[in-house]
Amino acid sequence: MILEVRDLHAFYGQSHILHGVDLTVDEGEIVSLLGRNGVGRSTLCKAIMGLVPPLGSVRYRGKDIAGLRSDLVARAGIGYVPEDRQVFPTLTVRQNLELGLKRAGKFGRWTFDDVFRLFPNLAARQNNPAGVLSGGEQQMLTMCRTLMGDPDLVLIDEPTEGLAPLLVEQVGVLLAEIASRGVAILLVEQKLTIALKISHRLYVMGHGKIVFEGTPEDLSANGDIRREWLEV
Repeated sequence: MILEVRDLHAFYGQSHILHGVDLTVDEGEIVSLLGRNGVGRSTLCKAIMGLVPPLGSVRYRGKDIAGLRSDLVARAGIGYVPEDRQVFPTLTVRQNLELGLKRAGKFGRWTFDDVFRLFPNLAARQNNPAGVLSGGEQQMLTMCRTLMGDPDLVLIDEPTEGLAPLLVEQVGVLLAEIASRGVAILLVEQKLTIALKISHRLYVMGHGKIVFEGTPEDLSANGDIRREWLEV
């Protein structure tokens, strides 16, 4: 087991956001975290990464990392792709990717060629400032920059939000490629079709708690859970 979260609580000021969350991710597994906006999915990622103070247990490869600084969590081997597409707008696409490396010039499972093969748009614009990319291209760049750090587990928050259908399809291809290289994924996703297609297991959150855990087949067969916690 690469990640084990037990009885995790988190607060924003006086607001109690996470209420005792339990969650696991195994080596090389794609686990999706579903739920409506505002139920605490992004907060869970931030608590794991040390961006929000966590109360409870967060174990990565058996070591408790709860409360570590986010840079130390990243160095331990966890990558994080936030939902707000944080690129360095005045740097080129290639320079943005270089910043993802833990050591300059030291590549792991991912190289520039890998990224540019998966996303020809980034290859064509590799010498352009990242700020001129479309929103979808910036999302691709953010994901790929995280991969350049060669994480063993990556937390990806809403990668398909606001993307055109073709880019959504490319994200699906990238996620499958990540998993094929032995990297585990915790995916926060709104689109049920993608989660059902690529996930090994799924969790559904509601009101800061896990309200369902199972396989895609289990969720497909459970209309009550989908209606109560997922459907608008």
